[in-house]
Amino acid sequence: MYSLPWDLGDKHLQKAAESCYTWTGKMSDMGRINLDAPRYSQAEFVGRFKHFLAITDWRLCFKTNRDLDEANDLLQKYRSGQEPPGTPDEQIWYAKQLYESAFHPDTGEKQNVLGRMSFQVPGGMLMTGALLTFYRTTPAVIFWQWANQSFNALVNFTNRNAKSALSVQQLGVAYVSATSAALVTAIGLKSFLAGRASSLLQRYVPFAAVASANCINIPFMRQNELIQGIPVSDRDGNELANSRAAAAKGISLVVFSRILMAAPGMTLLPVVMERLEKQRWLRNNPRLNAPFQILACGVSLTLMVPISCALFDQTSSMSTSSLAWLEPEAHSQLVKKCGDGVPDLVYFNKGL
Repeated sequence: MYSLPWDLGDKHLQKAAESCYTWTGKMSDMGRINLDAPRYSQAEFVGRFKHFLAITDWRLCFKTNRDLDEANDLLQKYRSGQEPPGTPDEQIWYAKQLYESAFHPDTGEKQNVLGRMSFQVPGGMLMTGALLTFYRTTPAVIFWQWANQSFNALVNFTNRNAKSALSVQQLGVAYVSATSAALVTAIGLKSFLAGRASSLLQRYVPFAAVASANCINIPFMRQNELIQGIPVSDRDGNELANSRAAAAKGISLVVFSRILMAAPGMTLLPVVMERLEKQRWLRNNPRLNAPFQILACGVSLTLMVPISCALFDQTSSMSTSSLAWLEPEAHSQLVKKCGDGVPDLVYFNKGL
């Protein structure tokens, strides 16, 4: 749940992130759509929200392979200027939306439907609703925490960065570590709070488990960045050095946005359910509990997935003075490459 692991190091969105300093990304100088840039400006929150709202649209996961292949084919023809005469721009934009929701940004391969960006809401609402519903017994907690982390692992593998791919062993360590953290947190808190806290407080155990798993899973999934660093550039996109400090900042922002993604559904819904379960109609129809929570989580995630992805600008920045203090080696690379012209800020792709 809540796993959107693209680091946007791909050829399409990376170029868009770099270009957002100077233009809105809508049309090229020739009046044709720039397929390597998002439709909306990524410099403001509203533009980023519209972009992610489009590619995480859950309705797109029901598109047939034929629809997706036709969209891919149209985009390839458009790149070479061979699209059918009179093809409207809206058709090109929609084809681009379909492509970005279902094809891997690095390899161009069609992704497993369960791991696609467009499946984040259906998959997330099922996992969240189940975690919030079945929290009372230890076997149920173990099963749904395992199921949730397995879903995360599938999404992470489906959207892995082909340019900095993790080994099978590294993926396995990330999966086992995140699952263990979720289970230890969930079972530990459940045992501690039993008989000590109100039933309402006990409903927040799943959220604590999900948050702790995210704090472990994301750094493990992006461990190569923490070890080797990520490219930092000047304002014009010229790469100047590799920085582990920049990677740490980017990962921290991503962890925060992932937890925020889960927060509304997993913090507000327990309060609602605590009151609803006292109502006679729900006590007489307990089977409605799970469907209601799953649908409520779906409503929350429909908005929170794009909001969380758009919260921070994809192109983050760091002052070179901070870099000199945190990572002298990277700053030395800057000085060596720029001489006396070291910029005040360097920029990097924070990932998702």
